[in-house]
Amino acid sequence: MNKRNLYIITLGATLLFTSACKREYLTPELKTSVAADNAFDTEFRIESQALSLYGSLKSGAFYGGRYLAYGNVRGEDFINETSNLVTASDVWSMNVANSATSVKGLWSQGYLTINRCNVFIDGMTAKGSAVVGEQRTTKYIAEARLIRALSYYSLLQVFARPYADGEGNKPGLPIRLTGITGPGSSDLVRSTVAEVYTQILDDLNFAEANLASTNGSPILNTTRAHKNTAIALKTRVYLSMGKWADVITEANKIVAPAFPFQASANVPHALEADVTNVFKAPYTTNESIFSLPMSSAASPIDYPGTQNSLASYFYFTNNTPGTTEYSLNPTGVIANTSWSATDKRRSLLFKTPAGKSFMAKFTAPNPYTDFVPVIRWPEVLLNLAEARVRSTNAIDPQALALLNRVRQRSDAAAVIAPASVAAFTDAILTERRIEFLGEGLRGPDLTRLLLPLPAKGSAPAKAPGDIGYIWPISSDELSLNKLMTDN
Repeated sequence: MNKRNLYIITLGATLLFTSACKREYLTPELKTSVAADNAFDTEFRIESQALSLYGSLKSGAFYGGRYLAYGNVRGEDFINETSNLVTASDVWSMNVANSATSVKGLWSQGYLTINRCNVFIDGMTAKGSAVVGEQRTTKYIAEARLIRALSYYSLLQVFARPYADGEGNKPGLPIRLTGITGPGSSDLVRSTVAEVYTQILDDLNFAEANLASTNGSPILNTTRAHKNTAIALKTRVYLSMGKWADVITEANKIVAPAFPFQASANVPHALEADVTNVFKAPYTTNESIFSLPMSSAASPIDYPGTQNSLASYFYFTNNTPGTTEYSLNPTGVIANTSWSATDKRRSLLFKTPAGKSFMAKFTAPNPYTDFVPVIRWPEVLLNLAEARVRSTNAIDPQALALLNRVRQRSDAAAVIAPASVAAFTDAILTERRIEFLGEGLRGPDLTRLLLPLPAKGSAPAKAPGDIGYIWPISSDELSLNKLMTDN
């Protein structure tokens, strides 16, 4: 396919956004930039800007690496090997400060992505229909609103109290819905957690209504948003809110009611027969609902960069397996006796001669071109299973079938048969730890349920009421936004 449909090109990355205000810390204006007045004048410029939104999301400081890495190491399944603050040793040790690289970088890139979405939406609303027509304009805006929703959701998971703490009545994030292209727009109060979730869901509902049912090819169905992307992400959002009935409603739109639980609408999502294929080129299996592509292209840079990529955190340092930033905790999920030695997912781990275990889902060497999975089909199945169990407080037959479908994809002989509802929910959470090991879900899974962040190695546990359970607000935001309050 034409590379401009997959990779973020210089024009798209610099159109319009180079004039954003100080608070976004954008790069200086480049010679390839286009004046804001002309940024929406052609189809090519509009398409390039749409692609640049995905480029901002897949920055190494955000979904290209660090956001997922932080979700991994806040849980209990990894051990820090380097004590390197640049690569999140303070996140692992539960000791981040307002001025920490992790805090400032994630906040900045998250809001940079949100602002780029807002600027794009403003521009398309003003000029898009005259250039590409009303239908395509609405579809482009739907893509931007999905990326904005995902960005707000991700920031909520570390910078705000979980929804379960007060039904969303705690301070959330400043909600910015118009583009900032000059100084003077920094001051904005924090909305509540519930208000931010309301905005996220409004964006995702709009996206579902206006995105295509299919993008027409495996690569575009994996890397560009479509209806099922929005629906799948809504199951995650509602799960984070504990809205079990809504998880079920959304999942039922696309999950067939019986084995093998393939997609019943739109893109034909299904579990890949061999889970290891999901993490290999071409990275476009039917279970890959949304992934962020990387390539070795150097101009513009199209990979996450050293000390950002998942491979450099969990598999490679200087192209040497097992001398990297984080090993697997020997008392973590890899020690779980229900995870059998014959499970295919065990092949995505490796052990060094010294006896330390590491993750091998992301193995591409420098410049680290593994696609980054944002959401996969098994998560939708497990979201539905968990919601059914928690909503009925019973060993729901469909939920049990969904759980065993995910387990038996990788371990055909295994049968999960919990004896109680508590054992059932524990089994689902364990399955999530196994299936999504290294994909950034463990930290959010713990906090959404107000569970302690467990101790691991020398890192202490954090109870839900402890300082450090959620992150402090970036010192940059506190300096620039006079109405901002800290956690």
